[in-house]
Amino acid sequence: MIDRLKKSLQNKMSSNNKDSSIQLKSIQIALQELKILEGKKLSAQNIDCKEIILNDLNKAEFKVFSQWGDDGIIQFLVEHLAIENKIFVEFGVENYEESNTRFLLLNNCWNGLVIDGLASNVAQIKSSTIYWQYQLEAKCSFITKENINELISSYTQVKEIGLLVIDVDGNDYWIWESIENINPVIVVDEYNSLFGNKRAITIPYEANFKRTSAHFSNLYYGASLGALQLLGAKKDYVLVACNNNGNNAFFVRKDKLKQLKELEVDKAYKKATFRESRNEANKLTYLNLEDAAKLIQGLLVVNVKTGQTEPF
Repeated sequence: MIDRLKKSLQNKMSSNNKDSSIQLKSIQIALQELKILEGKKLSAQNIDCKEIILNDLNKAEFKVFSQWGDDGIIQFLVEHLAIENKIFVEFGVENYEESNTRFLLLNNCWNGLVIDGLASNVAQIKSSTIYWQYQLEAKCSFITKENINELISSYTQVKEIGLLVIDVDGNDYWIWESIENINPVIVVDEYNSLFGNKRAITIPYEANFKRTSAHFSNLYYGASLGALQLLGAKKDYVLVACNNNGNNAFFVRKDKLKQLKELEVDKAYKKATFRESRNEANKLTYLNLEDAAKLIQGLLVVNVKTGQTEPF
């Protein structure tokens, strides 16, 4: 099947079809089919290696549509855990070409809600073929802790959904804390690796927070892994992994844990591999983690253990 698709793709690329937009669309569809087939194969291999992966979820990592290796971890978790309602909610998806739930939608036929703050991104999602081929709902909204429950309840009244993915590059801690109307089996929440693994801190809440304008470095956002771990524990979730690239933390509800192992923050924490620091001209500076952290030193953070605001 894969060889046939590759040959078809080569033929399309070498054809003299004058309608380039149709040809490009055909190539994109063929590439997506190839990626899904490869993802299916990797998912099956992971299940065969179940006992090894249960000791180290990072061994399950692979990328189909996720930014990093999150697709593999999510696939392993949904295959391993008892999930009755195959529903996901993900926000901060941009145009949904790169996301943590797209493979779940296309490979596993889950239903889901995706939310993004830009109308152009949501319009692109709604105009794509997957929007009529699958049970996907896309909403345009700038997410706050004040509106998140209403946004979710307008989509589903099911409390125990399968997966929640939070990635808003800012108020991630405060939004998860505010969610009351769903009780997902799995939660994936972004953490800021620059905040380290010793302190339980997050940016102070501002409803209109935007990472790009909060500080020129583009590094002042989100919460530390320790803060998310404490919040998860309050909500009866256990930290089971962080991806190898050091930006997403994986939590599983305690009553669904099965053979999965709870990890302490020090063991789960991964330093970010990516270098996204910027200068005042908004140009990438490619600083290492330690030098990048110096750019936001002294900016205010909230210690979630004490509730006090203090300098980073």
